[in-house]
Amino acid sequence: MKKYIFTALVILSALILYFNLRDGEKNPDYRTVEPEIADIEVTVSAAGEVRPRNRLEIKPPVSGRLEEVLVSEGDAIGKGEVIAWMSSAERAALLDTARSRGEEELERWEEIYRPTPIIAPLSGFIIRRDIQPGQSVGSQDAVLVMADDLIVQARVDETDMGKLERGQRAAVTLDAFPQREIIGEIEHIAYESEVINNVTVYKVDIIPMEEIGILRSGMSATADIILDKKEDALTLDSFAVTRSQGSAFVTVKGPGGKPETREVKTGLRSTERIEIVSGLSEDETVIVMPPSQENNERGSRRFGLPGMN
Repeated sequence: MKKYIFTALVILSALILYFNLRDGEKNPDYRTVEPEIADIEVTVSAAGEVRPRNRLEIKPPVSGRLEEVLVSEGDAIGKGEVIAWMSSAERAALLDTARSRGEEELERWEEIYRPTPIIAPLSGFIIRRDIQPGQSVGSQDAVLVMADDLIVQARVDETDMGKLERGQRAAVTLDAFPQREIIGEIEHIAYESEVINNVTVYKVDIIPMEEIGILRSGMSATADIILDKKEDALTLDSFAVTRSQGSAFVTVKGPGGKPETREVKTGLRSTERIEIVSGLSEDETVIVMPPSQENNERGSRRFGLPGMN
């Protein structure tokens, strides 16, 4: 009995679609879509922010007074480079006394008692400078902050962790520059999780593949991590493909405009497109049932008929 009902519903759906095609002007909601040859990507999207890979606060070797700061924010520096000069508290007091006795006395003591250098411990660039010459600082005060590289640290839901691996590419967009896409790759996947808003996430470090001058520490970012990609694939709008009992179906415009429901084999699926591996050709037209046929679709699903919206 169920077999006869199934057959009847297939015929009924086909007839409805046929009359929709024939009387298109009376059915403005009726839609058709065309398959396209295009690249398709499967991605995992994750929010994050720009951070230094290694952030280092530079503290003076002694307490005293800054005499000269040789760098500004954004300056690239090499390991071992002198980035500031300072006087110890004793030298600062001695120079102040010598200055009161005249320029010649000051120059003599400046030659005898040399200033202390502050040296960059690694190669990178300055990301913060909050000091000026003449300020007094303690040995525990951070006079400068530097980083070796800026990366994007994304927070990936634990349900997607099994899909990730080092070296995968990612397309990153910044909230500050939404029109600019930055290509990077996964450098590190955290071994320990964090719970944010009751969601378990893992931090994933993405390093840009080229130097990007617009990056600033703390910028909000979104990373679309590319899990799989295929070029020149036959693709179709995802909503045009329906599934039933583990199979995928489309409705195509057949000879004379008669609709035909056809099983297809699908491949990669993005948020908007799906790859059609077999069962459909580029020159065919796919029919999408208008919203007015929703009730018929519900009846079809009830008896196992593949959906047609």
